[in-house]
Amino acid sequence: MKVIAFNGSPRNEGNTSLLIRCTLQEIEKEGIKTEIIHIGSEKIHGCTACMKCFEKKDQKCVYDDDVLNSCIEKMISADGIIIASPTYFADMTPETKALIDRSGFVAMANGNLFSRKCGAGISVARRAGAVTTVDSINHFFGINDMITIGSTYWNIGIGFAPGDVEGDEEGMQTMRRLGQNMAWQIRMANHQIK
Repeated sequence: MKVIAFNGSPRNEGNTSLLIRCTLQEIEKEGIKTEIIHIGSEKIHGCTACMKCFEKKDQKCVYDDDVLNSCIEKMISADGIIIASPTYFADMTPETKALIDRSGFVAMANGNLFSRKCGAGISVARRAGAVTTVDSINHFFGINDMITIGSTYWNIGIGFAPGDVEGDEEGMQTMRRLGQNMAWQIRMANHQIK
């Protein structure tokens, strides 16, 4: 069992990363392996809707000049997928959007590769807009026949300077519960509920 988390922040060790790590700690407590991929500092171009993935059906994007195909491979092999992004003008970063668009197209072109996997969106904002970001990310899970995991509040944290989210106790508790819920669902799907 494995959960892969994608950090769409250009700051690999910023607030978005702290929220991801808080969530993954709970998942790891249940014996589920985790991995973080930092895509926000990568140059990932958007989908061109060339439709080559529908022609080739090889579980890859035809553009192989960035990290996207390795991300797709990791998504295919995972039981759970977390996509996290800081809030940029009330939505996700361009790198996060490119990941969603290109991997989503490839998944659909190849018979719904992510069907029934668990998914959760996470966002951080200085003040507002994070709910829209999480909602946008969660649309990816819905259209890909996935199970969207929630928590006791929206999967958001509040912070601006690196480390600020650690002072957002409600946000951190939301992440802990998110991790617990994802681990529970994955274990249930694998018939390993304690």
